Amino acid sequence: MTVLVIVIALAVIVIGYFISTQRSLVNLDELCKNALSQIEVQLNSRFDAVVALAKTAAQYAKHESETIIQTVQARGGNMGGAANTPEAINQQSDLLSQMMGRLNVVFERYPELKASDLYVKAQEGQKQYEENVRMSRMIYNDTATKMNRMVRQWPSSIVASMLHFDQKDYLKVDDEKKKSYPDLDEAFKK
Repeated sequence: MTVLVIVIALAVIVIGYFISTQRSLVNLDELCKNALSQIEVQLNSRFDAVVALAKTAAQYAKHESETIIQTVQARGGNMGGAANTPEAINQQSDLLSQMMGRLNVVFERYPELKASDLYVKAQEGQKQYEENVRMSRMIYNDTATKMNRMVRQWPSSIVASMLHFDQKDYLKVDDEKKKSYPDLDEAFKK
């Protein structure tokens, strides 16, 4: 009789652990999906800010305006796809960085543009969106770390493999950002 009670108690503990671990894995998986979705929203807002900057530049650079806006809109057409994977998020971030690089060349040619209120407001909005994207990326990577730990550590790895939970990919650090902090470049290589 005591053996039966012990077996039942062990079964209850194992089933309880299994259910608790499954709930934790689902929670982390949903947090990762939510974080990617938040990044996508922030990237779309950042794209809108880039378009606003392009339109501001177009007012000063009439002969370049059509090319600038066409380039931004053509490349922005790639923004329509869902960014529900780290790879897609990285591609969209790279695309936005390329567009901003092209716009910055125009801004350098027209110093009076940099002095305009429209430019200053659009640039402030762009910086805020970049900060929002940065924070959202950090949240995603932190959540992915927690998920990856659960997927890899024993005994939760047993539950994760049984329920087909996989490790999450991390969002990469923008190479241009690394270049702006040469002291940190070595840290990224480790």
